[in-house]
Amino acid sequence: MNTADMMIHVHPELDVQAREDLERELMGHIGVDCAEFDHRPHPHSLMVKYDPDEVEGVELLQMVRKLDPAATMVGM
Repeated sequence: MNTADMMIHVHPELDVQAREDLERELMGHIGVDCAEFDHRPHPHSLMVKYDPDEVEGVELLQMVRKLDPAATMVGM
């Protein structure tokens, strides 16, 4: 399995329940190994570890944009 990491910034005021739901939704997607917010210093930063052979990063970003249309992918 190949792995890639991606950071997605969402609106800082996205509530805790919405963040947890988003983590759960992404974790349920084929090819996603881990999806979690950095809750303490950067609650708006979502780290996603995924297999680029199974799913494209742009597809994951589009999933996040359903909840936050202004979400952006950050280069790593």
